[in-house]
Amino acid sequence: MLRSVYGKVRGATGGEVRGRRRASRAAKIAGLIVAGLLAVAAADRLLPPPLELAFRTSPVALDRNGAWLHGFVTGEGRWRFAVDLDAVDPVFVDRVIAVEDKRFRAHWGVDPLAVLRAAAASARAGRIVSGASTITMQTARLIEPRPRTLRSKMIEMIRAVQIERRLTKDEILSLYLTLAPYGGNIEGVRAASLLYFGKEPARLTDAEQALLIALPQAPEARRPDRRPAAAKAARAEVLGKLRRAGAISAQRAAEADAARLAQRRRALPRLAYHAAHRLAAEGGTTPTTLDRGLQARAEAILRAHVERHNREAADDATAALVIVETATRAVRAYIGSSGVDARGGWIDLAGAARSPGSTLKPFIYALALEDGIAGPATVIDDMPRAFGDYAPENFDRVFRGEVRLSEALQHSLNVPAVRALDRVGAPRFAALLQSAGIGLKTPARADDAPGLALALGGAGVSARDLAMLYAALGDDGRVRPLVWRPTDESPVGYRLMSARTAARISDILKGGPALAGRAPAHLSQGAPAVAFKTGTSYGYRDAWAAGHGGGYAVVAWVGRADGAARPGWTGRKAAAPLLYDIFDMLDREGALAGGARGGMAPVETTGPQAMARLGASPADAAPEIVFPRDGVSVFLSPRGLALSARGGARNYRWYVDGNPLDTEETGARAIWRPEHAGFYDVTVVDGEGRAARAKVRVHAG
Repeated sequence: MLRSVYGKVRGATGGEVRGRRRASRAAKIAGLIVAGLLAVAAADRLLPPPLELAFRTSPVALDRNGAWLHGFVTGEGRWRFAVDLDAVDPVFVDRVIAVEDKRFRAHWGVDPLAVLRAAAASARAGRIVSGASTITMQTARLIEPRPRTLRSKMIEMIRAVQIERRLTKDEILSLYLTLAPYGGNIEGVRAASLLYFGKEPARLTDAEQALLIALPQAPEARRPDRRPAAAKAARAEVLGKLRRAGAISAQRAAEADAARLAQRRRALPRLAYHAAHRLAAEGGTTPTTLDRGLQARAEAILRAHVERHNREAADDATAALVIVETATRAVRAYIGSSGVDARGGWIDLAGAARSPGSTLKPFIYALALEDGIAGPATVIDDMPRAFGDYAPENFDRVFRGEVRLSEALQHSLNVPAVRALDRVGAPRFAALLQSAGIGLKTPARADDAPGLALALGGAGVSARDLAMLYAALGDDGRVRPLVWRPTDESPVGYRLMSARTAARISDILKGGPALAGRAPAHLSQGAPAVAFKTGTSYGYRDAWAAGHGGGYAVVAWVGRADGAARPGWTGRKAAAPLLYDIFDMLDREGALAGGARGGMAPVETTGPQAMARLGASPADAAPEIVFPRDGVSVFLSPRGLALSARGGARNYRWYVDGNPLDTEETGARAIWRPEHAGFYDVTVVDGEGRAARAKVRVHAG
């Protein structure tokens, strides 16, 4: 009995122990499961898949209508464009799933049935005969390439689960179609479709779809541009799979198999290289305000112009061009050089600061008009004059005496422009331009103050900035930044001059001398009336033409990228014909707005400032010798020395060593031809008998 009781107690105690042990084991298992899940969750959080690597796509610039302008390879040298499923043929997407991963939309990254099938097939064959990679696993491998080992396969499975937790099925499919390799440096179905077929993947033929499905599995072995036979065989294999899956009829499969194979890569469109490179530098797709058709035609015109110029000049020049829509300030065409294959062609010369020559003169006179110190008919002396150490000359070295402001601007006379800048103030003029957003690049000076040389190109300005200024002339005098993207809005801007002043300056520029072989606009109702100004920098290094008309502002530059001199090639000769070729093209296409044709308003010759004189010396002051100044040394010249004076009562008489000088009147100059070297006393006497003297030394040679 005691033993029986003992046994019962012992039995009960053993059961309890076993129960406790089972509970303990269950608790441990549950704990391990929880710990494992926590570890997996922590690992998933600490070691997420590097999805950001997949979004390093090729930069692409589009025009204002979404048309392709220019694309660039990624930093790794790949052509890789982001794929939007809505822009891909949906039949192609369904066929990719049918061939690569038919249960793609059902599994969670890893397909257990595919794993079991692959394992059984490999066991029967004694070797690996098929894989079990899903589209998600392939995407993981594309993001993080690894050697093809069993360990790598396990990592891909883990990464696939992680990716499925973060992205939708469509996002995964889009990512796969963006990264899939297609041979060489081509990645993604969009890049492959563009480079092999020359079109977007929105409408693909059966043969094209089959090839694009086949290539990612062995991209180098099946490249159609290098191994066409292998590519054709792989295409046929995919067509067979699609036929067996019921994704294509036997007849269509046979027709696709017989279709011609694309055996070469096509060139992508390459327009607006410099603008596209700058705007799309951050990667991805960037819409711009450029117009593809206008850009293409402008590039063709510019290249033809440069070729003609270089043949005629035996030169190696290039050119740059900016076309801006005046009302919106949208840049419609932008050319930084005549081609990236030209010497220095990779440099954006439309954005480079170069000497603008005389192209700033209209804005100097505009400021004089704004200040009320001059009008279009104001008389300005075009006579030699020194401004301290600065003694400007006209381009042709001929002085014309008294001229009206309008004539001085139309004929681009230098001395009157410097006189006007001297009156309005060079530092003030420079400050106004900089306040308007114009980037003046001035030479380093001891006092850092802009000088009067600013009137003749003494500060660097880019074609982009000149486009802003000439667009302002066509838009009531308000300077606004250029607009490069459709989403950007040009601000109100800076009022550089009144609308009336802008119109008056424009009318003067429209009345300038016509180009050789071209009738003046006001005599030809069929020609565009362009308010334009040319410019030539020192040493003929830069030739400019800038103008506006018909709702557009155009700036053309011709020169060498290295800044070398090109003697004889002025802005009027080298750049103005290009400017007019562009305006003629705009006119032919009907792009010019109304009022752009001949029939300009006459330049004002009446009013309170019509007979005013700018910078005249008082008549009761004694005359002053401008050249040669007292104490200077000059050299004998076959052309002689042009004597000049200012002030006094005019009607100058000249004496050398007390002897009357037989003067030769050329314009407003008196010419003195010394017979030998030595010291001379030069005297000028005005009509009232007042005199001025200068001691001059003449050197031989």
